[in-house]
Amino acid sequence: MKFHRSFCLPARLHLIFMLAGGLPFAFCLLLFSCGAPPENTEKKFFRYNESGDITSLDPASAKRTENIWAVNQMFNGLVQLNDNLDVVPCIAKSWEISDSGRVYTFHLRNDVFFHDHPLFANGKGRKVVAQDFVLSFFRLMDMDEEQSAKYLFSNIARDDRSDNLGFTAPDDSTFVIYLQNPFPPFLNILTMQYCSVIPNEIVENYGSDFRRNPVGTGPFMFKAWEEGVKLVLAKNENYFEKDGDNKLPYLDGITVNFIKDKQNAFIDFEKGDADMLSGADMVNIDLIIDKEGKLKPEYTGKFKMQTGSYLKTDYLGFLVDMDSSIVKKSPLRIKEVREAIGYAIDREKIVKHLRNSIGNAATQGFIPKGMPSFDGSLKGFTYDPDKSRELLRKAGYPGGKGIEEITLNITEQYLELSQFIEHQLEEVGIPVKIYLNRTIVQTEIIANAQVNFFRKSWVADYADAENFFACFYSKNLSPKGPNYTHFKNKKFDALFEKSLNESDNAKRFEIYNELDQILIDEAPVVPLFYDQVFRLVSNKIENFTLNPMNLLNLKRVKKK
Repeated sequence: MKFHRSFCLPARLHLIFMLAGGLPFAFCLLLFSCGAPPENTEKKFFRYNESGDITSLDPASAKRTENIWAVNQMFNGLVQLNDNLDVVPCIAKSWEISDSGRVYTFHLRNDVFFHDHPLFANGKGRKVVAQDFVLSFFRLMDMDEEQSAKYLFSNIARDDRSDNLGFTAPDDSTFVIYLQNPFPPFLNILTMQYCSVIPNEIVENYGSDFRRNPVGTGPFMFKAWEEGVKLVLAKNENYFEKDGDNKLPYLDGITVNFIKDKQNAFIDFEKGDADMLSGADMVNIDLIIDKEGKLKPEYTGKFKMQTGSYLKTDYLGFLVDMDSSIVKKSPLRIKEVREAIGYAIDREKIVKHLRNSIGNAATQGFIPKGMPSFDGSLKGFTYDPDKSRELLRKAGYPGGKGIEEITLNITEQYLELSQFIEHQLEEVGIPVKIYLNRTIVQTEIIANAQVNFFRKSWVADYADAENFFACFYSKNLSPKGPNYTHFKNKKFDALFEKSLNESDNAKRFEIYNELDQILIDEAPVVPLFYDQVFRLVSNKIENFTLNPMNLLNLKRVKKK
C-alpha cells in the first residue's frame, strides 16, 4: 500500500510566481507552503488534482482534456457552449450566416482586454480587435505539428471573396470567415479551445515558449507553473462577462496539483486539500460507491457526487479494409462474426459490475447519450448469446468450430473489462487472446492499421454527431484522418455528405440516424458503453455545473 506524503514545493516556484506579477508575498508563502492554506484566509482558491500531465498552456495545443481544462480558464473565443450544448455569444456578441452557409460574420464586443503583461504598453492588457482573430486563426493553419487544429480548418476558403485569405477584419469589431462549402457544425467547432484569441505580439516574443507563458482574455490569469507539481491561476479583475450585475469570476484563483496515485489523491480530497476529483477511473469506485452508483453510507454527506451525460463512446473496433493482409486471413472480415461479437457481450453487466453504474449500456448506436441528435429508439447490439451463436453458424463456424483465435489489443487500464469480454466471447465459441500495449504503442498501431481488433473510445471534439460519423467517412482514412477501421461504404459516404449541406437540424438529425443504422448493420465497431461525467466535489463548492462535453467551467463557481 502506498501512503500519502506531504511535500514542499521547490523554492524556485516562489520566485517564478513573484516574477509573474503574482499576489502579495505573504500570501504566496501561504499558498506554496507545505499543506493547505489556513482556513481563515480571505482568498478563495478552487483546488483540483490532475492525474495526467498538462503538456502546454497554448490553445493551439488544447488537444488533451488536461490541457483543455487549463486553457479554458485563461482564454476565450468568438462563441462558447452553455451547459445545454447551445452555442452562445462570448467575445462575439452576435453573428450572421450568409451565402448559403459559406460566410460567417461576427460582431465583437468592445470591452474585452488581454490580461495585463509587461510586454503591453504600460503593462496593461490592450483591447481585443478583429485582427487578433485573423492572426490567431492563421497561426493555427500554419502550425505543422498541430494536425488536429489544421484539420478543423480544412474547409476555409482562400479565394477571391476574401482576397485569398479566408479570414478578414473589415474593421476592429467585425470578423468574417469564408468557407469553401456549407458546414452546419462550424459554429460548434468555433467553441473549441483551439479557436481562442491570442495576442500576436506576445506569441512572437515567446515563440514556442508561449506554452509556458500564456496570455489570454479569460476569467483567470496565468501566475506560475512547476510542471508535474503545481499550476496556479489568479482572478482576472478586468474580465468582461457578468452574472447579472455581478462581476465574474467569483473565485480568487485556481490551483492544480499533479498527484498520480489515486489513493493519495483521494486522501487529499478527504482532508480538504482538494475541492474536486474527476473521472470514475481516477478513484477507487468500489470503495466509494455501490453497484447502483450511489455513495456508500460512510461517505454520504461528506461530499457531493455529480454524474451526467458525457459525449464519449467506448467501443471495440475492427479493421475492415479487405485490401489488408491481416484482414483477408481473419474471421473478423466476415460481418456476421463481428455481429456475433456484438450480441455476445452483456453491456448492462459491464456498466453495473465493472463501473458501478457509471455510464450507460450502448444498446443503440455509435452516437452517445447526451448528444442532441441521440436517438434512443435505434436498435443496436444487445446481449443475446443465442443470436450470437446463430450468426456464427451463418458465418460458417457452428459452435465456433473452425474459427481462428482472434487477438484483442488493449492497454492495461482496460484489462479487467477486456477479460470480461474475453470470457463472454469464449462462451459462444469465439476464442480470444488479449494483448497488452503501452498507450503510445496502442495509439500508433491503430492509427497505422496494424491490428484488426482493438478497444478504443471516441470523445466529442465539439457537440455535433458529425464529429463521430467523420470516423467512418472513406476520405478520412487513418493515419491522416480519424477513420481507424478503414470503413468504406458508398451509401454512408453519400448520406454523410448530404448531412453537411443540411442546415435544418431536424432534417440533419434524421440523416444522422440513418448513418448510425448503417454502422449497426455493417458492424465496423461494437459500442460498449456511453460514458458519464463523474465528479466528487467538496461541500464548500457552489454553482459548479456539469455539461456533456465534460468541460471545466469555473467562472461562476463560488466557494464558502
